[in-house]
Amino acid sequence: MAEPSNDDQWREREPVKWQEAFARNNEMFGEAPSAAVVRASEMFRSRGLTRILELGAGQGRDTMFLAQMGFDVHVLDYTPEGTRRIAEKAAALGLSDRVTVVLHDVRNPFPFASETFDACYSHMLYCMALTLEELRRLTENIRTVLHPHGLNSYTARHTGDPHYGQGVQHGEGLVEVGGFIVHFFDRKTVESLAEGYRIIDIHEFEEGGLPRRLMQVTLEKSAVDASVGGRNG
Repeated sequence: MAEPSNDDQWREREPVKWQEAFARNNEMFGEAPSAAVVRASEMFRSRGLTRILELGAGQGRDTMFLAQMGFDVHVLDYTPEGTRRIAEKAAALGLSDRVTVVLHDVRNPFPFASETFDACYSHMLYCMALTLEELRRLTENIRTVLHPHGLNSYTARHTGDPHYGQGVQHGEGLVEVGGFIVHFFDRKTVESLAEGYRIIDIHEFEEGGLPRRLMQVTLEKSAVDASVGGRNG
């Protein structure tokens, strides 16, 4: 059973922990693309979407796959080590013309104009140390930079995961497991983050040796701005 925490500084430590982890291991998650990015790329391609925003790209295994598949990928990540590694990989593979990397904390507004991208992709960014309010702002910021009917494809570990209920509890489904904070999702969380979008797919899958149990959520931006009456429609 997860234990409550009285430490209010837990979230501020997360970027440092990820920076140190990436510095210790150049391929922390391996080089092969995730099943999530393969599935997302098929959906993007079927809709003719080519200009992709990737958030929290880690060390770039999914970034390289998207670029090799012909997508134009713009990456935002908050670790200097991760962004450096992604730029190096892109250069080594001759993909620098398709990969743009920016050091940026996605909890802040994005450095892009409205309706810049066809789609947004992220793998396990949503289940990092982000509160529900931060996730709502993140999802709205994504919506702002997407074209009408653009897609937001994200993954998150869910409450059926073996680690759910273990570790140190920080509230709102946030649990410290193995030294890192995980935000475990349920369907209610997904629905609460879908304002201004239409949920077009929720796909559950497994990854890794535990295995981690995740959901891949695909949202389509509503054509009508939510501020003038459009909501999930």
